[in-house]
Amino acid sequence: METPQTCCEQGHQNLEAMKAGMFLRKVKSRMWKRQRHYKLQEDCKTIAYKSSWAINSYSTFSISDVEAVREGHQSETLLGVADEFPADRCFTLVFRGRRGNLDLVADSAKEAQAWIKGIRALMENMENMDESTKLDQWISDWFMKADLNKDGRINFKEAKKLLKMMNVDMNEEHACCLFVMADKSETGTLVDQEFVEFYKMLTERTEVLDLFQDYSSDGQSLSQCDLEEFLREEQLEGESSYEHALQLIDRYEPSDTARMNHSMTIDGFLMYLTSPEGSIFNPEQQGLFQDMSQPLAHYYISSSHNTYLMEDQLKGPSSVEAYIQALKRGCRCVEVDCWNGPNGEPVVYHGHTLTSKILLTDVITTIANYAFKASEYPLIVSIENHCSIEQQEVMARYFRDILGDMLLTNKVDGVSSELPSPEALKRKILLKGKIRNESESPTGEVSDEDEAAEINKDSLASESPPTDGKKSKQNLCKELSDLMFCKSVHFHSFEHSRTSAKPNEMSSFSESKARKYSKEAGLDFALHNTRQLTRVYPSGMRTDSSNYCPVDMWNTGCQIVALNFQTAGMEMDLNDGLFTQNGCSGYVLKPEILRKRERLFDSENPEKREDYHPVQFYVKVISGQQLPKVKQKDWSIVDPLVRVEIYGVPLDHAKQETKYIDNNGFNPHWNETLQFKIHTPELALVRFVVEDYDKASRNDFIGQYTLPFTCIQPGYRHLHLLSKDGTSIHPSSIFVHIKIKEL
Repeated sequence: METPQTCCEQGHQNLEAMKAGMFLRKVKSRMWKRQRHYKLQEDCKTIAYKSSWAINSYSTFSISDVEAVREGHQSETLLGVADEFPADRCFTLVFRGRRGNLDLVADSAKEAQAWIKGIRALMENMENMDESTKLDQWISDWFMKADLNKDGRINFKEAKKLLKMMNVDMNEEHACCLFVMADKSETGTLVDQEFVEFYKMLTERTEVLDLFQDYSSDGQSLSQCDLEEFLREEQLEGESSYEHALQLIDRYEPSDTARMNHSMTIDGFLMYLTSPEGSIFNPEQQGLFQDMSQPLAHYYISSSHNTYLMEDQLKGPSSVEAYIQALKRGCRCVEVDCWNGPNGEPVVYHGHTLTSKILLTDVITTIANYAFKASEYPLIVSIENHCSIEQQEVMARYFRDILGDMLLTNKVDGVSSELPSPEALKRKILLKGKIRNESESPTGEVSDEDEAAEINKDSLASESPPTDGKKSKQNLCKELSDLMFCKSVHFHSFEHSRTSAKPNEMSSFSESKARKYSKEAGLDFALHNTRQLTRVYPSGMRTDSSNYCPVDMWNTGCQIVALNFQTAGMEMDLNDGLFTQNGCSGYVLKPEILRKRERLFDSENPEKREDYHPVQFYVKVISGQQLPKVKQKDWSIVDPLVRVEIYGVPLDHAKQETKYIDNNGFNPHWNETLQFKIHTPELALVRFVVEDYDKASRNDFIGQYTLPFTCIQPGYRHLHLLSKDGTSIHPSSIFVHIKIKEL
């Protein structure tokens, strides 16, 4: 066994080997394998790489961009070259967001281990940094970019250029005075740490300082009583404010002296305001806090459509990587479209299109490996089955053998009047598909009631449907049918469902059908969704993998609202926003108004409900911090504005925005109050969007943050912006004051 001493030495050796640099093979396919030189920079935070033929032009990526390191043949690309390169020399870097993986092969197992263990150790270091260290880190990363001759120093001219790159447009005289103050060595240049100090002086938060002084008895610090008053008056914390004040001082105050005196300096106050406790999202609702013992039909379930696709629905690649990404985001319902493949092996792809094909066995193996990494609650696998009886038998064998004990096959027919709860189904995989009904069809035929048929009706590009008006029939093998936990059924009417439907029967609706029922029979649809699971999927016309707004479907209680996870945008922001609560478990308990059968809620007329309690929502947009550049040109600086968007029942849909601020991405101040009347708070989502104003064309997107209205904390709060694909763009944030008043 390795002692801590040898572990430590080994860790040091790994980093030294990485700093010395190494040739690794970058693999994109069986045909594309190129040598690249990779080396860890001295900052231990950046990896530089270049082609073997490039003389000096290194490109770089940051360790903080890496989400995971996978060992061995754990990607489709590396599986494709498994006969050529042994697993102990292969590894994959998985990046955050939608950036592609990097598949690498080292010359020896020892070299591969140096990189695998080295990068993991550096990632762990990054994870353990506090907010203040992360900010210093971010500034240092910029410094490294600007220090072109790598002597560890920059002069005022270089500093000005760097600030432009960082989106800072400043008064030159003011900046020059601060530069001289930061230049402790009086050399006319700044080293790394001096530049961090210079940047902090330049970006001093005057609005936070004013707030701090409003509550400070002596103008220098906040005593425990001062801080308690702030927490009670502004953050509306009530009874526990006094004890909480002391906890915050212990947690965020960097000065030992102030901590011993039970007081907080401006630095501690700013650290608290930018911490998770100072966030707009109530931390108590980020962990698992909901009752998970109610029937499945009482929960919204994070769901993906055509999960295997990385891009569009016509010619994009299919990949097991798409399943990994969706499952890591907490998705709890994935889709598998199965078709006959060569050599008796079923394949997964978007039928009758040019999308690439992947083996069903690879998909099931991936599901088995990643099903419960992000959430322990049940995973539903929605199966579109287009296979022959022979290949269906192969499907059944794979599902049984690969999923093993995770697969739940016992039926709920006749056992109970309701589906089991997420709690009762923890770490179980539920298959949903067509079930052979012996009594109706001795040959095991079932009507073709699947999504593909529905999509063909939607799609103008589809081939002509059968002219005889009959449903096409499909033979279904008993072994596969017996594995289905949820039965796909054709929807006849709400009346038919109420009197005849079993709890494990599920209908799928295209977005247009679901919208039609919501408008024309909203109350019946809501009642149906208190008992039955409903799945909604995008229209067949969306060949570009675009998404529909999921909120309309959630308003009537639809649980499985499937979206194209691979497509970034407002729709996925809303999905991520809803499912960020409750431990990112992929299950969110529907509001009581959508679970009660005796008192139905009509989302078209929210004011008619018995316990109607609308609220007035005030958002004072105060300031922004370190907003990223949109255009990478040196001279370009953003003109930011903030838009607040409300999504929920139709009456609540609203948008308002601030004016834009000229040329200031690093500390814009708006100080504008936007206000909204919200009729159904428990169904509302709030999306904050920051854009770069452009009078000649469409504004450019800078960042966004979306959360359920019920998870908002009142008072002075920061919201930490996310990129288009939902990843953090640290340290970009917006500072707001929130007030919610019952009407």
